[in-house]
Amino acid sequence: MGVYVSVRGWLECDETQLVAVQEIISSHEDKHYSNGWGSPRQHVNWTHYIFYGADIRESALDWFIGQIREIARLPASDEDGDLVQGLFLASHEVDGTTEWQVRDGQLFTLPADIRHQYLDG
Repeated sequence: MGVYVSVRGWLECDETQLVAVQEIISSHEDKHYSNGWGSPRQHVNWTHYIFYGADIRESALDWFIGQIREIARLPASDEDGDLVQGLFLASHEVDGTTEWQVRDGQLFTLPADIRHQYLDG
């Protein structure tokens, strides 16, 4: 049956970056795990949020992480210099939970805080 990883989290960006994020997501369309991406029905105020939630096969992790890394590298689009940022928790059936931080133009993978263990149950 395979090993699964429960991935859930979000990205934060501005309107210009949102268009680029959506283009990256579309370029990785797979007709299955891509359906885990979502966004609010209507934008509220200034920050744009894109969410992901799905249980994906371990074999699809490179596909997903590749998207996140590509998104993280998007440049700032205005004088504020804000880059895309976000946070994901990935609960691996065998290896436990890791935290994926999208910041500073990169993806950082760290052990998840013990406070998040309840999500593995």
